[in-house]
Amino acid sequence: MSIFNVNPVTVDDYRRLARRRLPRFLFDYIDGGANAEQTLADNVNGFDRYRLKQRVMRNVDDVDTSTTLAGFEAAMPMTLAPVGMAGMFARRGETLGARAANANRVPFTCSTLGICPVEEIVQATGKPIWFQLYMLRDREVVQSLLKRAEAAGVNTLVFTVDLPVPGKRLRDFRNGMLGTNLCSKLSKAAQLLYSPRWIMDVAIKGKPHVIGNLSEVVPNPDDLNEYKAFIDSQFDASVTWKDIEWLRTIWPGKLIIKGVMEVGDAQAAVAAGADGVIVSNHGGRQLDSVSSSIAKLPAIAKALGDQTEVYIDSGIRNGIDVVKAIALGARGVLIGRPWIYAMAGAGEQGVNDLLNNFQSEIRTAMALMGVNRLEEITGELIEEV
Repeated sequence: MSIFNVNPVTVDDYRRLARRRLPRFLFDYIDGGANAEQTLADNVNGFDRYRLKQRVMRNVDDVDTSTTLAGFEAAMPMTLAPVGMAGMFARRGETLGARAANANRVPFTCSTLGICPVEEIVQATGKPIWFQLYMLRDREVVQSLLKRAEAAGVNTLVFTVDLPVPGKRLRDFRNGMLGTNLCSKLSKAAQLLYSPRWIMDVAIKGKPHVIGNLSEVVPNPDDLNEYKAFIDSQFDASVTWKDIEWLRTIWPGKLIIKGVMEVGDAQAAVAAGADGVIVSNHGGRQLDSVSSSIAKLPAIAKALGDQTEVYIDSGIRNGIDVVKAIALGARGVLIGRPWIYAMAGAGEQGVNDLLNNFQSEIRTAMALMGVNRLEEITGELIEEV
């Protein structure tokens, strides 16, 4: 970032700040995707296929960006997505994100693999949050995590279904993040030398560095390698929609299924009892060379109609993207990388400023399109080019 660019505004601005402040292996972890990262790029570029329609001479003196997301009265159609190890990008990062989300009246989603446990996050805001979970092989652990989340005040479960096995994220191998040999350790140590601010803020002051929600089930909670071994052993490639039906019987709150990209899967999610689905390819971090999420949204939204709420993540980088997603049938969007970039680059204030800018862009776009309410943003106000 140029010294003349004093105030970060866009997601790209915060990305550059994050790149300067984070150790390379951590920046690559959040910034990278699977294999050649084609889908990662397509997620962002896919929004360029669509153009909004500008209409004039309409009374837009009362623009309102508010909506309801899974029962949450939100100031805009946006949720902070679950991000694993968010607490490694800034000190107690999940609590920072939750406080910023609360200040801007949007939901925050805690990842199963977050550094801060769900109780710490809820305590930081005093408000309910959303909780993300995978189907683990040990179903007793699943039930225990759900009871823990419910006891903490979680009322919405975001269940990720697109991870029967982890994608091939080559950056994590290249930079030594996943290695345990001497070469990998030396590489990470060298990278840390260029991140003194991170060392003080996170490595020293941000302890404990444990996966908080799993601290009771991993033998040595102080060893991140043991967490990785545990998670690797818990990926369950045998999961089917029958398991989601079982999940529906034990979870009393809202259930949103994250990771559907095809109409048939979205319909199966509804049949299994989902209150919402998230059109998502995991931010391009799972199967490379699949379509962008935005390309899949219209067909899924049309097929589901009013049966359930449809959301989208992957590739949203500004308020214009949010408006496009709404016009194509989404109830709301989830952002992951953007809020992590902002937090890593500028802390809690960075996330606050980013969310404020998103809302301002949404409001401005609505006014220039001649609408005052989100429900007025329909397919008639967008075109494919």
